[in-house]
Amino acid sequence: MEPENNTQNSGYLLLGFSEKSKLQPFIFWLFFSMYLITVCGNLLIILATISDSHLHTPMYFFLSNLSFVEICFTSTTVPKMLVNIQTQSKVITYVGCITQLFFSILFAGVDDFLLSVMAYDRYVAICHPLHYTVIMNPWLCVLLVLASWIMSALYSLSQSLMVLRLSFCANLEIPHFFCELNQVVHLACSHTFFNDMVLYFSAVLLGGLGVYLSPDATQSSHSSAAASVMYTVVTPMLNPFIYSLRNKDIKRALKIVFGGKLWKL
Repeated sequence: MEPENNTQNSGYLLLGFSEKSKLQPFIFWLFFSMYLITVCGNLLIILATISDSHLHTPMYFFLSNLSFVEICFTSTTVPKMLVNIQTQSKVITYVGCITQLFFSILFAGVDDFLLSVMAYDRYVAICHPLHYTVIMNPWLCVLLVLASWIMSALYSLSQSLMVLRLSFCANLEIPHFFCELNQVVHLACSHTFFNDMVLYFSAVLLGGLGVYLSPDATQSSHSSAAASVMYTVVTPMLNPFIYSLRNKDIKRALKIVFGGKLWKL
C-alpha cells in the first residue's frame, strides 16, 4: 500500500539556521544586506554593459547574462527566508516548495553553463586571437546562452517531476532555509534510489557542489546549509566584485552613466 502524501495539504517547515529568537534579527539584517548588495552590484553590471557600446562584446554579453541569473538565483531563496523570519513563520506550501525547487535548480544550472561558456570565450580569445571575432560571432553568443537556458530548464523540469512522484508522510521539517533538492528528496517515505542516482550523476556531470554528494542529507544538515549559503548568497554577492567592479572598462562605463562622479580613476 502506497504511503499517503500529506504535503499537499500541510506543506513543509523550513527550520532555517537557528531556533534562538535572539539571533533572528541578526540573521535577518545580515541576509537582507547581502541580498541588497547582490541585487545592486549585479544591476550595475547590467546597466554598464547596456549603456556603453564599448562593452558590447561577447565577454560582457555573457557577463551581463550571468549577473541577471545571479539576481534571479538569489531571489528564489532569500526573500522567502526574510519573510519567514519577519513573520515568525516557517511554513512553505507544497506548491511553493516545488516552485522554489524548480527555479533554484534552473538558475543554478544556467549559472554553471554560463561560467563554462565564459571559459570557452576566454579560451578562444587567448588561443585563437586572430579568428576570435569570426568564431565568437553574435549568433553563436546568443545560441550558447539560449542552449544554457534550454538545457537547464529541461534538467530542472526532470528533477521537479521526479520529486512530484515521491510520497511524503509525517516528517515535513527541512533543516534548511529553502527547499533544497537533496533535503526534499530525503524527506520522502517512498523509494528514492532512482532520484539519488540521477542526482549524483548530474552533480558529477555538471561539477555540482559537494552538498549533493553527501550520502545522507540528515547527517550533515548544518554543513549542507552552510554550503548552500555559499553558492546561493555569498557567491552571487561577490561575483560583481570579482568579475567587474574592479574592471577598468566597467568602472569607466559606470562613470559615464552616473555623470563622471562615481569613481576617480
